[in-house]
Amino acid sequence: MSAPSRPAGVLLRRLSKPNGRLLSSSTVPRASSRVFPGPVATSSAARWNSTTTSSSTSSTSTSSSSNFSSVNPDEVSHFNELAADWWDPHGSSRLLHLMNPLRHDFIRACHHTQADPPPSNGLTYLDIGCGGGIFAESAARLPSTRSVTAIDPTPSVLAIAKAHARKDPSLRNKLQYRQTSIEQLTIPTEEEAYDIVSLFEVIEHVDQPGAVLERVRPFVKPGGWLVMSTIARTWVSWFTTNFMAEDVLGIVPKGTHDWNKYLNEGELRGFLAGRGWSSPMVQGVMYVPGLGWKEVQGSERVGNYFFAVRKI
Repeated sequence: MSAPSRPAGVLLRRLSKPNGRLLSSSTVPRASSRVFPGPVATSSAARWNSTTTSSSTSSTSTSSSSNFSSVNPDEVSHFNELAADWWDPHGSSRLLHLMNPLRHDFIRACHHTQADPPPSNGLTYLDIGCGGGIFAESAARLPSTRSVTAIDPTPSVLAIAKAHARKDPSLRNKLQYRQTSIEQLTIPTEEEAYDIVSLFEVIEHVDQPGAVLERVRPFVKPGGWLVMSTIARTWVSWFTTNFMAEDVLGIVPKGTHDWNKYLNEGELRGFLAGRGWSSPMVQGVMYVPGLGWKEVQGSERVGNYFFAVRKI
């Protein structure tokens, strides 16, 4: 695999903003004038294209959603090939299995920051890009969960998810899988929106992250959370996730990640500023061989991290 084409100086400048441990603030910081850089052959403005402006209404979002697609055929083909061993804890999705408990820890940490505690039951989830259902199933089993709607455009992977869920009768009335994408879902009313919308290991696989984030917004109810995990775009992340994990160690299937699509935490904050979100949270995590995923203060600046915002 060839090295990423972006100059190291650009990356070093983007690492200059300090951010340690699990952070929160009352409002999202002012948006930066910097736009998301895209792949070398693609205009950065085109890749970071949003379907709406920050003042647009849901109806505008609905009409403009046809202008983009969150589904990349190459990504669908790649994950179809990984479907068979999705639920093998030692297979190609091993790192996702190991990361899943941290996803729930992060959501609980977000809830703990609220002045108004979340309900002890009746929570609703929308899991976007659910894959084989690792997070969706675990969320549906929580006693505080009323329902989980999990969507993915990849047919083979979704078939695996449905087959695995059928093994547990207790999931029958709590977990629903749909083969679709976020832009094809009908925008819900405020009462029908979800308490938690998740984008775990998804945003770095789409071509227009801004358009996806704008489309997602009306699916989160006021006071609800948008939670995601992704990877910072640095030389360290290229070395660890692309070169070592894919090419050398083989613990991640080749072609899983495109370094040019990685998103820095500051870029997410900048885009979401002034768009109806508050209380940004970030937590850096790192995979330690033999120990699994661990929270590492400051690692969101160089590699994997969780990020969340609360709907105003």
